[in-house]
Amino acid sequence: MIRFDSVSETCLMVHLADEIDLSLTPLIGRLVSQLQADFPHQLIEVVPSYTSILIHFHPDQITERLLRERISLCHSQWQDKPVSAVGKAIELPVYYHPEVGPDLIPLAEAKGLSVEEVIARHSQQTYTVCAIGFAPGFAFLASVDEAIAMPRHAEPRLSLAPGSVGIADRQTAVYPAQSPGGWQIIGNCPKPLFNPEREPMTPFTVGDQVRFQPVDRSTFKSLGGKIWPHWK
Repeated sequence: MIRFDSVSETCLMVHLADEIDLSLTPLIGRLVSQLQADFPHQLIEVVPSYTSILIHFHPDQITERLLRERISLCHSQWQDKPVSAVGKAIELPVYYHPEVGPDLIPLAEAKGLSVEEVIARHSQQTYTVCAIGFAPGFAFLASVDEAIAMPRHAEPRLSLAPGSVGIADRQTAVYPAQSPGGWQIIGNCPKPLFNPEREPMTPFTVGDQVRFQPVDRSTFKSLGGKIWPHWK
């Protein structure tokens, strides 16, 4: 059942479920696209997540009531009908190696797998972009093969290299910029994933389908990848 919360005079939260359900992702992606098409100037920002959508709007250009009515109408029309994935296919190169993935060997040992098996299980999966947040261009991808799922570190690292590819439970993600982080780092993606001077600033939208393509060290460096000598 859809639920609305008035966060402020300029912000509306739309709840579509109480628990994570990947079957909702295409619906959420379609709702976001529809709202952006219907109200291109009235909305400041539309932020989708696993089960909700946060909408920032100009109250002098659109009322919360109109937003609620439009969302409710779309939801009633689509909720009982299959919504095909609206996202695009994205392939990201990844160099899987301990020199850029300090948790690759420890994760393999903890799971009783070889490093090659961990790489294969991570790279052979197709992931869905379920949410974008934490940092600009940071896309939460699901779902990781249960055989390589690992919880976050109890104490996050103070600094992760840009492009770090991590696992947290059954989620995976690429850190687009240098930042602290507690995810299990198993490799690095040399492709820039956030540029504030580019439109769009990030290649990801909710509903996109992402695959990782293993590359060797020389290819990684030729694509702009860098080896961080120190992990903090």
